[in-house]
Amino acid sequence: MQRSTDMNKFLSSEQDWLPSLSVDCVIFGFHENELKVLLLTFRHTDLLALPGGLVHRQEDVDDAAKRILAERTGLADIYLEQFHTFGQLGRGSDQFGRKIAKANGIDLPPDHWFTRRFVSVGYYALVDFSRVIPSPDVFSESIDWYDVRELPPLVLDHSLIVQKALDTLRLMLDHRLIGFNLLPEMFTMGELQRLYETILGKKLLRTNFQRKMLSLEILERLDKKWTGGAHKAPYLYRFDTKKGEEYLNNGDLVRKE
Repeated sequence: MQRSTDMNKFLSSEQDWLPSLSVDCVIFGFHENELKVLLLTFRHTDLLALPGGLVHRQEDVDDAAKRILAERTGLADIYLEQFHTFGQLGRGSDQFGRKIAKANGIDLPPDHWFTRRFVSVGYYALVDFSRVIPSPDVFSESIDWYDVRELPPLVLDHSLIVQKALDTLRLMLDHRLIGFNLLPEMFTMGELQRLYETILGKKLLRTNFQRKMLSLEILERLDKKWTGGAHKAPYLYRFDTKKGEEYLNNGDLVRKE
């Protein structure tokens, strides 16, 4: 009952938002060697979508994205980057907006603001999977992780948004050292390699990968990881933020094989 009341309140709040502008967030997490994306299920439907929202009239677009991410993940300090604006003529749908509202017992009048075309600013976020507390928004009944390789059909152009975010992530993996945002603070070299392989979609030679990562001089080696066995316990590593920034400022990143 409260969720329906909140939905009615939102649909009556056009004056609070910038007209026809939205934010969509591709939230990546890495778990059990799978690159995952958070998706919402709209209430009383089987429709799936990326977490998103609107921009307050007195709010920066970047701040709107940070607010939406905090509400959906429970995290405030995470890697977030704007990667593309989606403004195709056909995006947005009168039928789509009415379907969402009607599924929740709300009949929208003709030319209601919620049924108009929205231009969406796309952001991708990289989170530590273990720290996220997924929370649905006013329109959704659940929010869950999905393997990016096996995504179900999504509403509107959200499948395109995910693919564009993934393409950007693959590019920035080489140029910005952003993959470490998907790992816990301490990790093994094997875990780092599996992350790269999962994102890039290909196998990497272990010796070459390890040699190149160590040559960057951005990792701090810690004690060996306890595995319960007597031999060949892997070392734990931690990303050295200061050295990483120095390396990026110097340029000449080494391409991963």
